[in-house]
Amino acid sequence: MTEKDKNEHRLISERRRKLKDLKDTSEAYPNDFQRTSLSIDVFHSYNDLDKKEIEEASKEVSLAGRLMSKREMGKSSFAHIQDDSGSIQLFINTKYINEEAFKLFKTCDIGDIVGIKGLVFKTKTGELSIKVKAFRLLTKSLRPLPEKFHGLKDKELRYRQRYVDLIMNNDVKKTFITRSNILRDIRSYFDSHGFLEVETPMMQSLPGGALAQPFITHHNALDLELYLRVAPELYLKRLLVGGFEKVYEINRNFRNEGLSSKHNPEFTMLEFYQAYSNYEDLMDITENLLSTLVKNLSDDFAIDYQGSSYDFSKPFERITLHDAVCKYNDSIKSENIDDLQTLQNCAESLGLNIKSGTTAGKILLEIFEKTVEPKLLKPTFVTSFPADVSPLARRNSQNSTLADRFELFIAGYEIANGFSELNDSEDQAQRFQEQVAEKDSGDKEAMYYDSDYIRALEYGMPPAAGEGIGVDRLVMLLTDAASIRDVLLFPLLKPEK
Repeated sequence: MTEKDKNEHRLISERRRKLKDLKDTSEAYPNDFQRTSLSIDVFHSYNDLDKKEIEEASKEVSLAGRLMSKREMGKSSFAHIQDDSGSIQLFINTKYINEEAFKLFKTCDIGDIVGIKGLVFKTKTGELSIKVKAFRLLTKSLRPLPEKFHGLKDKELRYRQRYVDLIMNNDVKKTFITRSNILRDIRSYFDSHGFLEVETPMMQSLPGGALAQPFITHHNALDLELYLRVAPELYLKRLLVGGFEKVYEINRNFRNEGLSSKHNPEFTMLEFYQAYSNYEDLMDITENLLSTLVKNLSDDFAIDYQGSSYDFSKPFERITLHDAVCKYNDSIKSENIDDLQTLQNCAESLGLNIKSGTTAGKILLEIFEKTVEPKLLKPTFVTSFPADVSPLARRNSQNSTLADRFELFIAGYEIANGFSELNDSEDQAQRFQEQVAEKDSGDKEAMYYDSDYIRALEYGMPPAAGEGIGVDRLVMLLTDAASIRDVLLFPLLKPEK
């Protein structure tokens, strides 16, 4: 046991002794304290008043929160409590509270949750404070908080003990408040544009809607193998068949993949689908949506992310995948971009591991991801993806090897993926069969054949377009977070040893 661990063990033992003494004499965890105000309410009501005005206007307030500091000076003490809205200073003196309450305060530790009643006043230094008239311990904190001036710095510990991170780091709390506001604004945007929010199954008998390896679970009563959804797409498009023409879902998806600064196996997506529209319509919607979100957050159309500024007031750049690959790879020209050998040579020079039998479209996409994605900093739509890597997207009318599809990149990573939907049931059935063949040959991310979805298409799905936007990555961008773990309250971590 390290010296630090020994010291923590000693502090916890001391706090447990205090809790035992409390239980022997009174109710240790009362639940009858009535709070009338938050610290922010007190500031709004009194901070602009001078001392005399406060004395004339002050009414007794009742606040509760976590004890974050104590400064004892004989029969007078100062402390700070922190609630959901902020913190406020307390002044405790035996002139205003009885000896028993004062003694209780003296035994309290940093981290304890307390309730107080008192009058608002300003100190000689002008700090708004509460002159405490009643003091109660509501919850004993058995573990000491991190040291005040250093806080909780270890990132792994911050993610694992997010509850402590939120107590100690106000900026972290602000990030998650902002995340909540972003989700609210997304819903408001789609609701105001005539979309219906829906919910689709998270457990599915067949996973579909994305090229991804699923998590597998089991339903005991039905003795049925189920999959956690990798995407809600096929269910949302069933709703288009059923007559809902504009739908969206903010959903949790699960993909059995690795972890990185941009990937967590459990993540949040926004997916929306609109009948009688195409992928170009969705690019326009996406521009408008993102510029609206940025404006709501910053009161401007620009944000700073990891040291760079991004302007959302201008139309996003649009470039085909072919042109983007040619732009950043000297060995590939427009006239040979579909040549398998040229692509294989380029991939080999980049150190990409290409399996035998991989199609030109798949190799082209891997080259794009390796050489182009990190360079797409300003908002950029990349369009015209190969059809063989877009099994659910409509083929382009002029070139059937391409799909009417786009991906949006900002700050060097993918934010959104959208396309004109494939509503030809026979073409979709053929593409599902190709996916099954790929799965049989060892591709764990290939799709299953979904016969019910084909049956739905056979009833007729209107021409439509759909899109998925990675909410976690979008929040990263809008809160200047370097890692996806910084915008997930409880990211996936290895169990503690």
